[in-house]
Amino acid sequence: MSLNSEQREAIEYVDGPLLVLAGAGSGKTRVITEKIAHLVRRHGVAVQHIYALTFTNKAAREMSARAAKLLQLAPEDERPQVSTFHALGLKFLQMEHAAAGLRRGFTVLAEDESFAVVKDLAPKSANQDSLFRLRGLISRSKDARLSPEQAATQARSPREHEAAQLYAGYARRLDALGAVDFDDLIARPLDVLEQQPEVAARWQQRIQYLLVDEYQDTNRIQYALIRALLGKRRGLTVVGDDDQSIYAWRGAHPENLSELAREYPELKVVKLERNYRCTPLVLEAANAVIANNSHLFEKRLWNDGDPGEPVLVQELRDETAEADWVASCIANRRTLEATPLHEFAVLYRGNYQARALELSLRALALPYHLSGGMGFFDRQEIKDLLAYLRLLAQPDDDSSFLRALATPKRQIGDTTVERLATAAQQVQRGLFATALQPQLLQSLAPRTARALQEFVQQVQSWQRRAELLRPSVLAQEVWRESGLEAMVQASSRDPALAQRRLQNIAELVKWLKAQERASGLDSLRQVMIQLALSGRDEDDAGNKIRLMTLHGAKGLEFDHVFLVGMEDGILPHQGAIDEGRLEEERRLLYVGLTRARRSVSLSHTRQRLRYGQLESNTPSRFLDELPSQQVQRGQGAQSAKPAEQQKLARAHLADIAALLGGKR
Repeated sequence: MSLNSEQREAIEYVDGPLLVLAGAGSGKTRVITEKIAHLVRRHGVAVQHIYALTFTNKAAREMSARAAKLLQLAPEDERPQVSTFHALGLKFLQMEHAAAGLRRGFTVLAEDESFAVVKDLAPKSANQDSLFRLRGLISRSKDARLSPEQAATQARSPREHEAAQLYAGYARRLDALGAVDFDDLIARPLDVLEQQPEVAARWQQRIQYLLVDEYQDTNRIQYALIRALLGKRRGLTVVGDDDQSIYAWRGAHPENLSELAREYPELKVVKLERNYRCTPLVLEAANAVIANNSHLFEKRLWNDGDPGEPVLVQELRDETAEADWVASCIANRRTLEATPLHEFAVLYRGNYQARALELSLRALALPYHLSGGMGFFDRQEIKDLLAYLRLLAQPDDDSSFLRALATPKRQIGDTTVERLATAAQQVQRGLFATALQPQLLQSLAPRTARALQEFVQQVQSWQRRAELLRPSVLAQEVWRESGLEAMVQASSRDPALAQRRLQNIAELVKWLKAQERASGLDSLRQVMIQLALSGRDEDDAGNKIRLMTLHGAKGLEFDHVFLVGMEDGILPHQGAIDEGRLEEERRLLYVGLTRARRSVSLSHTRQRLRYGQLESNTPSRFLDELPSQQVQRGQGAQSAKPAEQQKLARAHLADIAALLGGKR
């Protein structure tokens, strides 16, 4: 497909900073990758001096692959530096560890490990929600570039004072571990760039052109990092859409769009308004809704193709009827049109809304994938094995050392661990290196010393093998020899559960093999770094219906989209109604509508079970913003047309005959 005039203008403009306002489905990824190729071919910029930043590893991989294909790069050729902000921050700190005050082999705490540190430091009375809020306040302080002392000075509420006190202990713990968290991957490079001109000059020479995707999702500190990396250069293209800014709750600052215009008075703005995804009727509905928001830059999506199906608004009795209706619609459309199940998505405001949907889909034997549940890398047996592998890759990773030492249980108690930690602080070394010291072993009880020595010697044995074996092979050996496999089999009362947990390890080994093949990662350290940055990516769900939140759906697209729970109090959320924060809720609906390639169905219920009681509902106020001529409204279950009913009946009879062993 050829480029349209606006896409071509965005690609070819290199005379100064550029803001590309890219509406949903307008081909923004193509613009970024084509611009990379244009910079190389037409302007002679070396590929290694072009950097592109985005927010997910999946998007980064896709962009990198597309750019490499456009430039016809061989596997051994240098490539544009396409990564997430955090991956770039990690690369910076690895190269500039001395300038950042870090040792060469510093540890990056995964999110669950960071949370574990907070939990360990917090009062024992703190519950899970309280711990998450405290961790969030620490993260917010880092994004605001506040030291623990500054956070304490600026604290106003009791919760903020508690978080500031916890932040101080958290920072000391990370320093003792020689570790950084994900927030530090942005904050510490920025500190170095602003405080050490010679390092900044080196990086500004390295990055001759910078492209930033999903710019509306950047926070203040990411924006500051962009400016610091560029310096006086004007080689900048940012791509964003203020109508899809839905992450204010995690620090996104859509006002960065206007900040950019103030920072660069010569900023050129190009609007991509032609949509290649949705039908005109869906776009009319989306445009009508989002027109009620205030805008820094006005735009209106359009598509001159076939009008498509009207947006359907359906009223149901309660959440059970709503779920049954959604399941029935999917089953019927699959039968009538042979649509693959992965082309259906059911979107909702909160994860709790999935329960009724799961029951209805199971009743019709429709396979589904529930996003937002426990991730593969969050499973206990996976985390246990990965702790061993991280320790082998990075012996100074104290958090992995402690987890591996404790799992399976050894004759080593908390007192021994405390003594080990004290000794490590005294000699300014990691726990593993300290455990090798004869003085420490001599100070312990003989049985404890023997258990610790055996553990250390076993780790050293695996380290020697790590230099010879592929990561996938080494993982299998560690799983068996560490006692983890025996522990799982002994601790799982249900044999089926034990088998599932063993199968999870087999899947991890399969993933490691895929990394070895696809990315050429042949060292355990390389694989562990990749895992730290990409372990949170969504696994391939296969041919299943997608159930996910509206936040989780951003960046995805499907043939048919169902938006359930279109009621005041759900969408928009009650908190947003009470606090007057309706614009972001409206953007959530806009994002949901523009995920659809062929059809959108919205549903609301007359009553819904809440806290054990049925409550009457008010339809979402956003439904009144839909254009009446583009919307089909109904009540109760919809019936198929006569011809469709006959086709469905024949299909159902054929299914029954197949089950009975008959012929169609």
